[in-house]
Amino acid sequence: MKYLLISIAALLMIQHTKAQSDSIPLPYEVASDTAWVGQERHYFSEIWDTDVVTNVSTPSLEIFRPEPGTNNGVGIIIAPGGALFGLSIENEGREVARWLNQRGYTAFVLKYRLVPTGEDGVQEISALWAEDVQKVLEPVARVLPYSIEDGLAAVAWVRERAATFAIERDKIGFMGFSAGGAVTMGVGYTGSDQQRPDFLAPIYPWTDAYAVRPAPENPQPIFIVCASDDGPEFVKGSVDLYSSWHKSGAIAALHMYSKGEHGFGMKKQNLPSDSWISRFHEWAELHVLSNSKKPNK
Repeated sequence: MKYLLISIAALLMIQHTKAQSDSIPLPYEVASDTAWVGQERHYFSEIWDTDVVTNVSTPSLEIFRPEPGTNNGVGIIIAPGGALFGLSIENEGREVARWLNQRGYTAFVLKYRLVPTGEDGVQEISALWAEDVQKVLEPVARVLPYSIEDGLAAVAWVRERAATFAIERDKIGFMGFSAGGAVTMGVGYTGSDQQRPDFLAPIYPWTDAYAVRPAPENPQPIFIVCASDDGPEFVKGSVDLYSSWHKSGAIAALHMYSKGEHGFGMKKQNLPSDSWISRFHEWAELHVLSNSKKPNK
């Protein structure tokens, strides 16, 4: 029995090591005006009813590869949401990556830098949001530029290693949820050369954190999702973002579901919004997998 327990423990250790081996740190410049105390925290949040990561001070990518023989040559960086106080790492990260893997995509879940928090960042953001949203937006405005830097670094890292993952260098996209949608917008607006994603998928983007601007020069194809019963800052921002891209003549799609509320991600609510990711896949098949027009590099 003793040896059986030792063998099980050794197997679990090997599996844990293997699971962690696909997580790699990203290069970054140390923040000059923000300090983090302690390590990033991983736990199940009763408030959000999902696994979360908080207090991220060092950006990293978790890599999800499709099964051999199924790779479609497209890479997607995924930025989970969480108001920049946390990351909904399963519902808006790993579950998305696994679904995409099954369709041949290589996915990279980004842990970008977050507002420094204590033992329970989700509890902190929940209390602050209920008290005064401005108390949320102030630290978010300070940290978001670093989060966007992490997103840009992720695109450059994936593109530099595209051959390693059998990804085409001009088929690297960026998808983000809520605050991760704000990161997506920042990357989409400011990325150039190696750091420029080839398509964007902001999912209920938080445009109060990162305001909608006119579409950049030579804008990438964009796929936007939101629900009409979400907060007004998300609904109006999604519509404005679509309008700005459409006005520029770029490829743009907006799926505005009547119900779904905020943060639905991969949750099953028995609503049409449950199928948003299938709509994304259809869109990507048309505008990414089969596109012949290459963005300038």
